[in-house]
Amino acid sequence: MPAPPSSSTRFQRRFHVLRPGGRVLDLGAAPGGWCQIAAREVGPKGFVLGLDLEPIARLPAPAETWVADAFAPDLPERLRREGRAPYDAVLSDLAPKTSGVRSADEARSLDLAGRALGLSLEVLRPSGFLVVKVFMGGDFESFLKQCRQAFRQVRVVRPRPAWRAEARRSTSSVASPGGSGISHGI
Repeated sequence: MPAPPSSSTRFQRRFHVLRPGGRVLDLGAAPGGWCQIAAREVGPKGFVLGLDLEPIARLPAPAETWVADAFAPDLPERLRREGRAPYDAVLSDLAPKTSGVRSADEARSLDLAGRALGLSLEVLRPSGFLVVKVFMGGDFESFLKQCRQAFRQVRVVRPRPAWRAEARRSTSSVASPGGSGISHGI
């Protein structure tokens, strides 16, 4: 019996944010699952760049990976110079190392989500998508307000509990300046 599709695959089937020929930036890309799905969806004419603090095993074209910090001040310029920006989609699975202190973990998650939002506004095409995973709670409503100010459409989508054990604690946002967006719970 084949394995059930991953939550990333189900997400793509539902929202179609990855399109043939597209350029994709994947933040927090290790171990590379979204990069592989994105590479399959954009095809040989597309491009996928996965970034993480940890090295990612070499992936088949059209995917490339960098060891890089999403908070590096020179990252937007480097992405434009070497990373083929602008992108049609920015995917963020940036996640804090959890401490077990819910409020601290939520705050760090929102900080990472805020960085993904800010970076996406610098490197997305006007009709591009942002997909970002974030723990719900804390200042989530404030983050959602920022997304709604930056994007024409924002949707919060919570996954079915079967997708992830922590479904009640986290969500992802997909948003698009000038285009459509989705906030997706994972």
